[in-house]
Amino acid sequence: MKDVQNIFDSRGISIQKVGVNDVHLPFLIKGKNNTSQSVLAKIKFTVDLSKEYKGTHMSRFIEILSEWNQKSIYSNDIESLLDDALEKLSANTVYLQMDFKYFIEKVAPISLKKSVLDLDCSFIAQKAIDENVDFILGVNVPFTSLCPCSKEISKYGAHNQRGLMKVKVKYNASKDLIWIEDLVTALEGQACSPIYPLLKREDEKFVTETAYENPKFVEDVLRDLVITLRTFECINWFDIECENYESIHNHNAYANYTELVK
Repeated sequence: MKDVQNIFDSRGISIQKVGVNDVHLPFLIKGKNNTSQSVLAKIKFTVDLSKEYKGTHMSRFIEILSEWNQKSIYSNDIESLLDDALEKLSANTVYLQMDFKYFIEKVAPISLKKSVLDLDCSFIAQKAIDENVDFILGVNVPFTSLCPCSKEISKYGAHNQRGLMKVKVKYNASKDLIWIEDLVTALEGQACSPIYPLLKREDEKFVTETAYENPKFVEDVLRDLVITLRTFECINWFDIECENYESIHNHNAYANYTELVK
């Protein structure tokens, strides 16, 4: 049958990204200690298109994803997936974004009750032919914050709220692995208190008092996150967004920081 996509296009316009978006597929994500977790991924998958061709072959994107969703993958596997796309789509550049919910086990601090916390995570990767992959791991971590000013000036208590850390890191996935679990543990350590899905009364007392004894502005949390990420020797770039969902204002407190480490 006639291959319409390969028909010559006379308009002389190359397209930087063309492909599929809002694709939902199950994937197996490798976890720490030889575990794996089935997730539902939302995917954007594109390549460049030369000005000579009318269109790309959309079905090939789904074919590639369908082959890879049967495998257990992590950051060090993404380059092979991208190489498949470069070859099968005769492209020079390829881009992949995979957003998914990842679950980590949480143990309540006093009762030791176990539960799972859902985290919004992402793999973002792009590659040009004959070049190394550019990979970003994204993790969004909820946390508890408590205002130092409120504690200082108030006769009783202090206002607190839930916050969200949005962290993206670049590292050489072919040499080092940063597991989501390890990154989350390091990030949570910079909060006034971590978030737990399941708390009994003795746990609630503990996390409330922990936050009260460890007050931080959104700026404090962000700066402590910067210092923490600098301790990961394999990270060469990171971007942090930190937002507190204010409990006494109709707006949020926000801070952002980006650093090219090396």
